[in-house]
Amino acid sequence: MFANLETASPETLARGYTEEEGAYTCVVCGKRFADGEIYPAGEKLLDARHAAQAHAEEERDARFEALLALADKLTENQKALLASIREGLSDRELAERMGVAQSTVRNQRFQLRERAKAARVLLALWDMAAQGKTKTGDETLVPVHEGATMVDDRFVITEAEEKKILSSVFESMEPLRLKVFSAKEKKKIVILRRIAQEFERGRHYTEAEVNEILEAIYPDYVTLRRYLIEYGYMGRVRDGSDYWRS
Repeated sequence: MFANLETASPETLARGYTEEEGAYTCVVCGKRFADGEIYPAGEKLLDARHAAQAHAEEERDARFEALLALADKLTENQKALLASIREGLSDRELAERMGVAQSTVRNQRFQLRERAKAARVLLALWDMAAQGKTKTGDETLVPVHEGATMVDDRFVITEAEEKKILSSVFESMEPLRLKVFSAKEKKKIVILRRIAQEFERGRHYTEAEVNEILEAIYPDYVTLRRYLIEYGYMGRVRDGSDYWRS
């Protein structure tokens, strides 16, 4: 998983955990450290903040690789360059590893640095622009969920559209009861998004527990479970013994 890329700052993603609601949550695996609790770390006992920091340090390599995989606008050479830079290699060592001239490495490093600067400016502009509000709020887009496996036009859903879909497909919101699982992609995403909220972030579930929660929402719980996994709303280990909200 990842802290929502639409709202998480670069600092949060680099740091490795979010700080909210009296807890610290790993942006990679969702492990939660609650204020007031003490956590073992080797021979030490740590408070929540320091435990989150220690955990994030352990997950640093996994976090870097996961973020690198999400950087679909970078070429494979650029990704390899970033990975090599992270190792602390010199331009000469990078050139030897990549089989190119030192000047090529320097040029690519310069281009990446300039893109990073431009991205920071764009991020600041986006944040400032996003603070503006429409007259009705109907044009506000629903955030893409953290574990989305593929982001495309299906996820362009306004809050007004979401509200309309929810009222049409659910017969009850409390308790949550689904009337029909739509085959239309936008409706499917809205449905899965709402159902995923029935699972606690940071908690792990057995398959039996997942089935019990989903069957109470809709008789065909197997279909719901499959799409929650397929669309990245939930994660699970290969043998299905452990599930969690992404």
